[in-house]
Amino acid sequence: MRYKPLPSKFYARNRKNVVGEMAKKSIAVLVSHDEYPRCGDTTQPFRQNSDLLYLCGIDQEDTYLTLAPWHPNPAYREILFIKNPSPEKIVWFGHRLSKEQASQLSGIKTVMFAEEFEGVLNDLMMHAEHVYLHIPEDPRIKPDYPTHEVRFAKQLKSDYPLHDFCRLAPILYPLRSVKSKEELAALKYACDITRRAFERALTAIKPGKYEYEIEAEMTYEMIRNGATTHSFAPIIAAGPDTCILHYIKNDKVMKDGDLLLMDFGAEYANYAGDCSRTVPVNGKFTPRQKQVYEAVLSIYKETIPRFKPGMTIHKINDFVFKRMDEELIKLGLYTREDVEKQDPAHPLFKKYYMHNTSHFIGLDVHDVGQRDWVFQTGNVLSCEPGIYIAEEGIGVRIETDVVVGDKPLDLMAGTPVEVEEIESLMQK
Repeated sequence: MRYKPLPSKFYARNRKNVVGEMAKKSIAVLVSHDEYPRCGDTTQPFRQNSDLLYLCGIDQEDTYLTLAPWHPNPAYREILFIKNPSPEKIVWFGHRLSKEQASQLSGIKTVMFAEEFEGVLNDLMMHAEHVYLHIPEDPRIKPDYPTHEVRFAKQLKSDYPLHDFCRLAPILYPLRSVKSKEELAALKYACDITRRAFERALTAIKPGKYEYEIEAEMTYEMIRNGATTHSFAPIIAAGPDTCILHYIKNDKVMKDGDLLLMDFGAEYANYAGDCSRTVPVNGKFTPRQKQVYEAVLSIYKETIPRFKPGMTIHKINDFVFKRMDEELIKLGLYTREDVEKQDPAHPLFKKYYMHNTSHFIGLDVHDVGQRDWVFQTGNVLSCEPGIYIAEEGIGVRIETDVVVGDKPLDLMAGTPVEVEEIESLMQK
């Protein structure tokens, strides 16, 4: 295992919190993600279901978790089902957890192999009236493919049509959104690795190189410091592509006079770092590039202290949108009179700032949590204002990860962000 696992008491506490919100005579069942085939007998890199991981810490395929707190047999109230680590499987695929190791990681005493799941599940269902299942819930996206969770829910409802089926997300998501001290430590280390990757990148950026060469430098630094991988497909965009929000081809040559926008993050213990920085390819901002950069930096610095309990993403956006008008007017992109005459449904700033300023961060880089959720101490969110002037080939985004509190904590503090600091590091 590349990372130090979170303590088993963390997972036990999470399960206790979920059970405390469940109806009487109920059961919750969570399943692992699929292994997706690539070709022949090879698969895509496995990424565990974040909700299952949050409750048991088992980071391998063919895993099932059942919580049946009202079952008459105490041994059946928490059961973890894992892949059978047979000698034949180990020869082909390497180490898999033993029952003892899975119990130690999760804090669950009753551990069985996955082939026992269906028989035991029938017993659990016969002692339950309500069944909590999880399917990922996000108003911005609906998967158009049948995931393991979707297929399992459909099959279970077919097999047990008289049970009352319930959504686990309304219980689980608010709990997941407030990070414990163990999670904050993992997030901080993910951000520390991310910082190191950026600092390495700064030494490698030169005109004539390809964007993917910088991606490679980052990848090397992340993995050698214990990251599993990038927490999302990195954006390494030079020149006009700095104005493409989700550019991930990373296949262009960086030219003298270009800006390079990098949106990237390391994943450590399945927790995501998320950082954006924009730098001059030749190591020196032009006067116009510096003007745009400092406009974004000003908004960035003023916004971080606003991540306090009681705020929402909508309120953060309201502040940034107002400030964006002020900065874009200073940049000469439109006038105050233009703003007064604009169509409120299509504000002028949207041409230059198309996205929101924040999203929740945790086990997923876009973690559970909605724009109208009221911030609580322990939430972690991104702060990422940007200005994109396509007609000038100038795109600037600056991003950090912030822990909500009376004094918000910047997890990327120390990651170079000032113009002079960036230019000085790039000249070395």
